[in-house]
Amino acid sequence: MKTTAAPAPALHDWTIDDLLATQPFYVAHRGSGDNWMEHTIDAYSRAIALGAGAIEVSVNCTADGVLVCHHDATTKRMTVSDLTIADVTYAELSQLRNDSRAWLGPAAALQPIPRLTDVLDAFAATHVIFIEDKQGTNTQALLDVMNGYPDPTAHFVWKQWAGAKQHALAAQNGYRTWGYFTEDLYARVDELAPEFDFLGVFHTESDAHIAQVVASGKPVIAWEIHFRSMRERMKGLGVAGMMCSNLPYLTAVSAAARTDSFASGLRAPGDLPWTTEQGWSVQPVLDPAPATVELNHRDIQSYLMGSMSPIAVDAYRITAELCWPDAVPDPTQHAGLAFGLADDRAYRVRVAGESAGYHVVIRANGSVELFRRSAQAVDGTLLGQVQTAPVAPGTWVRLDVEVNGNVIRILRLDGDGWSFEVKDSTYRGGYFWLCKNYVGGPGVQFRSIVVS
Repeated sequence: MKTTAAPAPALHDWTIDDLLATQPFYVAHRGSGDNWMEHTIDAYSRAIALGAGAIEVSVNCTADGVLVCHHDATTKRMTVSDLTIADVTYAELSQLRNDSRAWLGPAAALQPIPRLTDVLDAFAATHVIFIEDKQGTNTQALLDVMNGYPDPTAHFVWKQWAGAKQHALAAQNGYRTWGYFTEDLYARVDELAPEFDFLGVFHTESDAHIAQVVASGKPVIAWEIHFRSMRERMKGLGVAGMMCSNLPYLTAVSAAARTDSFASGLRAPGDLPWTTEQGWSVQPVLDPAPATVELNHRDIQSYLMGSMSPIAVDAYRITAELCWPDAVPDPTQHAGLAFGLADDRAYRVRVAGESAGYHVVIRANGSVELFRRSAQAVDGTLLGQVQTAPVAPGTWVRLDVEVNGNVIRILRLDGDGWSFEVKDSTYRGGYFWLCKNYVGGPGVQFRSIVVS
């Protein structure tokens, strides 16, 4: 990925051809919404300062004809008000503030809904803008705005659902177009692919569907890419571009930190719940005052510590403290860490998945246990255990995982201190997760995560 030595975006001029020359190329989806308040000046600016050559901008139009950057037709998801943008004036809309604290963390600042022209004035002359009319009724108005910027056909890509027809007018104006496919359109790939310069696939599509689109010969862009493993799968299938929501994490090659950042009240780039398909409810609760994260979702839950992954050494220690603040779970239930994973594909204890590795758990009765689990298995193989003191509500338990050569040593270091070790070198990957391994409550808190 191209980068600029200074954060000021105007110091480097990106064109569509520049973007295509990078492999893979990255587009900041909604301004990289895993990291910053989506579709805001703040998000676009931060993505570009990080080195992004392209941003993706969704557009809606107010009742008085002002084009604004907002994904949804209403303001319900992103603000406290439920207004239909097409029915209100920009003056009314400008009073609202986007709020994605449930996804980004409680310290995320509220942000206004920006006018499209403010965004384009800042970036259209120097960067690539993938631009979409979400209402589908503003084609000419949007093209009129785009046409007013320097060398617009080198900087704008017209983005739309592949089944719609607005792209024809955009192409007549000299713009390259991107048509993205949804499940109902794959039977029409041969018909629709020739109409666009670039094609789009959603990251959850099957290998067969993605290969079908790639076989068209057009550059394919996948959206929305959150995890490095998603990117690697897409690259393996021949996808050229990544419209990504987690730009700092996806463009990094090493761990950004060796300690957690829970005290900041902001989710660190790469720290993600096991799924991004269930909305913001799966995000654990960050509390900056005690510097904790609480896993309290109704389902079995895990939280990737991507900001601290991959661990790049063969010998390392992971330290974590956990606590059930109000009540301990049933003695058969437990929480802990999964580690040794080769990549960041989801790992949930007691739920089959593609990822293989180890998990260490502690039960309310004090039993500390280490398991090895293969891909697609539900249950792991017990490698070792030690009986420690029962866990009381509100009491912090410190677990250490030490990996050295073919030896794994597990320690509980609060109280009297207990430990055991096993010889096993099956998995030596550098990714790890915090895990709540039961359905329902109570929630479990984690703090003081350190890799050394």
